[in-house]
Amino acid sequence: MEPEDDAAAGPPGRAVPAILMYHSISPYEDDPYDITVRPERFDQQMRWLRRAGRRGTSVGQLLDAHRRGAANGLVGLSFDDGYADFTEYALPVLQRYGFGATMFVPAGLLGGDNAWDPEGPRKPLLSAAQLRQVAAAGIEVGSHGFRHLSLPASSDADLAREVDESRDILRDVTGHEVDGFCYPFGHLDERVIDRVERAGYSYGCAVWDTEFAGRYALAREYIRDTDSPRSLWTRGARRWLRQEYRGPGSRVLRGATQAGARTAP
Repeated sequence: MEPEDDAAAGPPGRAVPAILMYHSISPYEDDPYDITVRPERFDQQMRWLRRAGRRGTSVGQLLDAHRRGAANGLVGLSFDDGYADFTEYALPVLQRYGFGATMFVPAGLLGGDNAWDPEGPRKPLLSAAQLRQVAAAGIEVGSHGFRHLSLPASSDADLAREVDESRDILRDVTGHEVDGFCYPFGHLDERVIDRVERAGYSYGCAVWDTEFAGRYALAREYIRDTDSPRSLWTRGARRWLRQEYRGPGSRVLRGATQAGARTAP
């Protein structure tokens, strides 16, 4: 398949707005994989987004708004791996600020733990009942595969289970369509992307910018506990400026952005 340009998902010249990538939101002591954000830090980050005139939304809603040319002020919020701590620590904060989000869940590990991270502490994953609660709260649920495997090395049969069967399970559990797929570990290639597209997903989330950049390999900003409002602004501004304004006076806007990065609390 030919790589897609970001503009293919929306109006010409408009880049897809920033999509932030979270994992676990919880208190912690040991985090060798750098996947956990403390609840107080997460609240600070969400509070700053709102003060900066941004509204967090699901990836699906973000892309729909982008296609209509109505994504100004929006930022995608995504949570990988389906950690159970989302219901206790992340969901109440999102609801307080009126934000939406997308959870990418490994469908074959509901009620299990993050065994794919052998050196880190065991973190419980959402049960089927908790996933229904999350979906009922308006959070978009996407697939993170069946058992959180690196997909390029998978056999055709395993790839079908990871991509197709995982979608069927999540749809049955939540009662909602499953439009988004997220590649475990950010590993993808042309064969995997083709499978995701042929399975009927509307989009796919990667981690980094890749040669396949486009609707089925959307890059995201990896958010860590060390990310202050200042660093969020600096990282997000690259996409916000490209998305929201490219005409006369953009140099002034860029100067204001730099000033915001210096003064953000």
